[in-house]
Amino acid sequence: MSPKYLVAAALAALVSAPLSGQSVKAGIEAWQRADYSGAVAIWRPLAERGDADAAFNLGQAYRLGRGVPINLGAAKTWFERAAESGHLDAQTTLGLLLFQNGDQVQGIKWLRRAAEQGEPRAQLVYGTALYNGDGVTQDRILGYSFVSRAATQGLGPAKDTLAQLDGLLAPADRKKALALAQATPKAETTTATKPVKSAHVAQPKPVPTKPVRAAVAKPVAASPARGDWRIQLGAFSQRGSAEALYKRVSGKAALAGRGPVYVPAGSVIRLQVGPFESRAAAEAACRSVGSACFPVSAK
Repeated sequence: MSPKYLVAAALAALVSAPLSGQSVKAGIEAWQRADYSGAVAIWRPLAERGDADAAFNLGQAYRLGRGVPINLGAAKTWFERAAESGHLDAQTTLGLLLFQNGDQVQGIKWLRRAAEQGEPRAQLVYGTALYNGDGVTQDRILGYSFVSRAATQGLGPAKDTLAQLDGLLAPADRKKALALAQATPKAETTTATKPVKSAHVAQPKPVPTKPVRAAVAKPVAASPARGDWRIQLGAFSQRGSAEALYKRVSGKAALAGRGPVYVPAGSVIRLQVGPFESRAAAEAACRSVGSACFPVSAK
């Protein structure tokens, strides 16, 4: 989440160059060269002047700690500016991060906006929330329709959730939900036609609000795990937020026999879970846990 900052020798030239000569695309090109500080220097004045793409990318830099220290408060501010301007990726990213950090009300607000415009990650989380009644009035038919729209777009976790819902929702209700999904105007089920000038950075994965409610057998107690790898699930300004996320994912089978590690890092607390015997095992756990994460060495 916080790699070493690589400051390119050309940073001074980028900062001193006329603003008219800089663009969001130039910032993306700098980012792709791992010149994160240079990218931030290009995006910041553009974002301050109201460019939604630049604001979104600046938020990503603060979220990941590239070119600037990790600062989730600053990331939220820039995502909000872009989201208010109608930036679809910003609305989705902001909604996912707020929801993951325990602010369901505000998270759902942005996820709903993005879901109604056809963003599949937002459709999955918003649809699951509707089905479960988490932070929103329960509507299983509407929830199923959003999840099915996300699955239709090829989102893997949405396909898995839809398969689970197929076994829970009555056939008549599924038929109503599918009719509702198919009746949605195409303008609302596709992303913006204008290419989004966003850096190619890791996006938060869809985080289901809670597993779809059904009778589930309790996991069998596992022996204590061993190894030198952990998975990192996020960085939070408050330990309570990290603990809340761990509570939501602790029942996952992939985490059986493993526990949380709260790692202070400046002004944030990193939530890590482990140990795992290898990087491959940690990566497999990330794919199974249903939350944005990545493997880290515990050494």
